[in-house]
Amino acid sequence: MNTILKLVAAGVMLSAACAFAQEWPAARPIRFLNPNAAGGLGELVTRFIAPVVEPRLGQRLIVESKPGADGAIGATEIARAAPDGYNFLIAPTNVYVVIPHIRKSVPYEPIDGFAHVSMIVDAPLIAVVNNALPVKTLRELAAYIRANPGKLNVGSPGAGSPAHILGEFFGKMNGGMTHVPYKGAQPVGLALQTNEVQVLFPTVAAIQAQLKGTSVRVIGSLTRARMPEFPEAPTAVESGFSELGEAGNWWGLSAPKGTDARIIDRMAMEIRNALADPSVKKRFADVGMVTIGSTPAEFAQFIRSESARWKGIVERTGITPD
Repeated sequence: MNTILKLVAAGVMLSAACAFAQEWPAARPIRFLNPNAAGGLGELVTRFIAPVVEPRLGQRLIVESKPGADGAIGATEIARAAPDGYNFLIAPTNVYVVIPHIRKSVPYEPIDGFAHVSMIVDAPLIAVVNNALPVKTLRELAAYIRANPGKLNVGSPGAGSPAHILGEFFGKMNGGMTHVPYKGAQPVGLALQTNEVQVLFPTVAAIQAQLKGTSVRVIGSLTRARMPEFPEAPTAVESGFSELGEAGNWWGLSAPKGTDARIIDRMAMEIRNALADPSVKKRFADVGMVTIGSTPAEFAQFIRSESARWKGIVERTGITPD
């Protein structure tokens, strides 16, 4: 009798879950929590895909910014949120695969603690210097650092960001630069423009305003081939720094662990539909971003491989967990 009751209860729960997934989303906005400051790339990514995703889902995508602890506060909130299909984390590289390796502990599990949805876009990193610095390539920058160890400042939009880790890594490879962290892409871009820092490894989108002027110079890219926007700038591999390889500040979407798989698959499908739209592709391309739209399984596997890669970079940089 107990076995029959358990089977009946299981059937009821399964039916309820299926009905819920079919009805989702029902008369309620869907929250995308951005663990960085307001006005950054998390909002930009959401704003670009929303015009296609919202009509198909019949609900608004609401971006809520909750910065702090290099993204750990926002990530932790979503990891602990109700797995009801209305809570999602839209986060960059450092939240998933860098912060866990430079802190002794984080209050969320970046790989198995979420239901991963999709890697939305990738933003390749470039190497940029203040125009007053007499270097035109990464090779020349390395020679300048070796001749002036510790005299250059390398900026970043915050500790644990790819710009921070790669700046420290490149500096250590060539004699040392002083890392200066800022609170976001806008202030560090301004710092490069005014020569408070001389070197930066940003995305194109993060430094777009400065690139329109004459105060900064692109000297390299961390891409497979030269970027069409900067044909004179050699890749890191071309310049002899295969250790840097290819690197970007990618953005992905995840939900609390336990979120119905049908909801995860539907959201991933709608993101792919949005990224297939030519106008959406162009908007991302115009700010130096490459559309991806991976499946949930592909994104989960990508996070695992990227975590191992960035762990190795952090260890070689010598940054110890704080």
